[in-house]
Amino acid sequence: MEKNTATVIFEALSSGTRLDVFRLLVKTGPQGMVAGEIATTLDVPPTNLSFHLKALTQARLLTAQQEGRFQRYRADIPLMLDLIAYLTEECCSGHPEECAGLRAASTCSAAVLPALAPTPVKP
Repeated sequence: MEKNTATVIFEALSSGTRLDVFRLLVKTGPQGMVAGEIATTLDVPPTNLSFHLKALTQARLLTAQQEGRFQRYRADIPLMLDLIAYLTEECCSGHPEECAGLRAASTCSAAVLPALAPTPVKP
């Protein structure tokens, strides 16, 4: 991922409403939701929601698929994972095993964290 792409993503997520929309769609996974369902779930007026959906789609965080009169929105999970990888690829100067203690301090579930490189055995 390029720095410019990461910046565009963070700008798109800098709104509380857009962050709520993205997190909701991450939660729904590949099923996604139509705009009306998103508006109802988050209690956001449809006119306001369309502005936020447009910003998230332009940042490539969401995809939209026409379903009759409705648009179904889905979070771009691979892009989200690319962003996480971009943010963490230089962790501990390329020695992720040094981050083990930091991982323990995180509230993030170990199941979603990337695996640590095995610690080399010293002769």
